[in-house]
Amino acid sequence: QLQLVESGGGLVQPGGSLRLSCVASGFSLDYYGIAWFRQAPGKEREGVSCISRSGRSTNYVDSVKGRFTISRDNAKNMVYLQMNSLKPEDTAVYYCASILRPYCSMASDQMHYWGKGTLVTVSS
Repeated sequence: QLQLVESGGGLVQPGGSLRLSCVASGFSLDYYGIAWFRQAPGKEREGVSCISRSGRSTNYVDSVKGRFTISRDNAKNMVYLQMNSLKPEDTAVYYCASILRPYCSMASDQMHYWGKGTLVTVSS
Protein backbone atom coordinates (compact mmCIF):
# COMPACT_ATOMS: atom_id res chain seq x y z
CA GLN A 1 0.00 0.00 0.00
CA LEU A 2 1.38 3.35 -1.04
CA GLN A 3 1.08 5.90 1.73
CA LEU A 4 2.67 8.70 3.68
CA VAL A 5 2.48 8.76 7.45
CA GLU A 6 3.11 11.82 9.58
CA SER A 7 4.13 11.82 13.24
CA GLY A 8 5.46 14.17 15.88
CA GLY A 9 2.46 16.37 16.50
CA GLY A 10 1.24 17.21 19.96
CA LEU A 11 0.54 19.96 22.47
CA VAL A 12 3.26 22.54 22.98
CA GLN A 13 3.43 25.91 24.71
CA PRO A 14 3.98 29.10 22.72
CA GLY A 15 7.66 29.51 22.00
CA GLY A 16 8.22 25.78 22.05
CA SER A 17 9.42 23.40 19.36
CA LEU A 18 8.26 20.25 17.63
CA ARG A 19 9.72 18.11 14.87
CA LEU A 20 7.31 16.50 12.48
CA SER A 21 8.30 13.44 10.50
CA CYS A 22 6.88 12.04 7.29
CA VAL A 23 7.72 8.50 6.23
CA ALA A 24 6.80 6.85 2.94
CA SER A 25 5.55 3.31 2.77
CA GLY A 26 5.40 1.30 -0.42
CA PHE A 27 7.38 3.70 -2.54
CA SER A 28 10.60 5.64 -2.47
CA LEU A 29 10.69 9.35 -1.83
CA ASP A 30 13.92 9.57 -3.81
CA TYR A 31 12.15 10.66 -6.97
CA TYR A 32 9.86 13.28 -5.53
CA GLY A 33 9.78 16.67 -4.00
CA ILE A 34 7.86 16.77 -0.71
CA ALA A 35 5.62 19.44 0.73
CA TRP A 36 4.07 20.14 4.10
CA PHE A 37 0.59 21.63 4.33
CA ARG A 38 -1.56 22.58 7.27
CA GLN A 39 -5.21 23.20 7.90
CA ALA A 40 -6.41 25.12 10.92
CA PRO A 41 -10.01 24.81 12.18
CA GLY A 42 -12.34 26.77 9.95
CA LYS A 43 -9.59 27.70 7.50
CA GLU A 44 -8.47 26.48 4.12
CA ARG A 45 -5.47 24.23 3.77
CA GLU A 46 -2.26 26.13 3.06
CA GLY A 47 1.17 25.15 1.92
CA VAL A 48 3.80 25.56 4.63
CA SER A 49 7.04 24.35 3.11
CA CYS A 50 8.51 22.19 0.38
CA ILE A 51 11.79 20.56 -0.52
CA SER A 52 13.09 19.31 -3.83
CA ARG A 53 14.16 15.77 -4.51
CA SER A 54 17.82 16.63 -3.98
CA GLY A 55 17.14 18.76 -0.94
CA ARG A 56 18.96 21.71 -2.48
CA SER A 57 15.80 23.73 -3.04
CA THR A 58 13.40 24.67 -0.26
CA ASN A 59 10.62 27.18 0.19
CA TYR A 60 8.44 28.43 3.02
CA VAL A 61 5.26 30.39 3.44
CA ASP A 62 6.08 33.84 4.79
CA SER A 63 4.45 33.22 8.17
CA VAL A 64 6.94 30.46 9.08
CA LYS A 65 10.14 31.76 7.52
CA GLY A 66 12.96 31.83 10.03
CA ARG A 67 11.07 29.51 12.41
CA PHE A 68 10.51 26.29 10.42
CA THR A 69 13.10 24.17 8.64
CA ILE A 70 12.36 21.37 6.20
CA SER A 71 14.87 18.60 5.58
CA ARG A 72 14.99 15.11 4.18
CA ASP A 73 16.90 11.87 4.57
CA ASN A 74 16.40 9.85 1.42
CA ALA A 75 18.28 6.89 2.88
CA LYS A 76 15.57 6.65 5.56
CA ASN A 77 12.77 7.58 3.17
CA MET A 78 11.82 10.42 5.50
CA VAL A 79 11.17 14.15 5.47
CA TYR A 80 11.16 16.36 8.54
CA LEU A 81 9.71 19.71 9.53
CA GLN A 82 11.48 21.32 12.47
CA MET A 83 9.19 23.93 13.99
CA ASN A 84 10.64 26.43 16.45
CA SER A 85 9.22 29.49 18.19
CA LEU A 86 5.74 28.09 17.75
CA LYS A 87 2.78 30.44 17.98
CA PRO A 88 -0.89 29.75 18.71
CA GLU A 89 -1.66 30.54 15.07
CA ASP A 90 0.47 27.53 14.06
CA THR A 91 -2.20 25.27 15.53
CA ALA A 92 -3.42 23.01 12.74
CA VAL A 93 -3.40 19.53 11.31
CA TYR A 94 -0.16 19.15 9.38
CA TYR A 95 0.02 16.98 6.27
CA CYS A 96 2.89 15.86 4.13
CA ALA A 97 2.45 15.22 0.44
CA SER A 98 4.63 13.97 -2.37
CA ILE A 99 4.95 16.18 -5.40
CA LEU A 100 4.43 14.79 -8.88
CA ARG A 101 7.79 16.17 -9.91
CA PRO A 102 11.26 16.30 -8.31
CA TYR A 103 11.06 20.01 -7.60
CA CYS A 104 9.71 22.09 -4.72
CA SER A 105 6.09 23.17 -4.95
CA MET A 106 3.24 24.06 -2.59
CA ALA A 107 0.49 23.87 -5.18
CA SER A 108 -2.09 21.31 -4.08
CA ASP A 109 -2.85 20.22 -7.63
CA GLN A 110 0.74 19.09 -8.08
CA MET A 111 0.58 16.53 -5.25
CA HIS A 112 -0.18 12.86 -5.67
CA TYR A 113 0.07 11.09 -2.30
CA TRP A 114 -1.09 12.65 0.95
CA GLY A 115 -0.72 11.58 4.54
CA LYS A 116 -3.61 11.62 6.99
CA GLY A 117 -2.11 14.37 9.09
CA THR A 118 -0.82 14.99 12.59
CA LEU A 119 -2.32 17.55 14.96
CA VAL A 120 -0.19 20.37 16.33
CA THR A 121 -1.69 22.44 19.13
CA VAL A 122 0.13 25.48 20.43
CA SER A 123 -1.43 26.68 23.64
CA SER A 124 -0.53 27.67 27.17
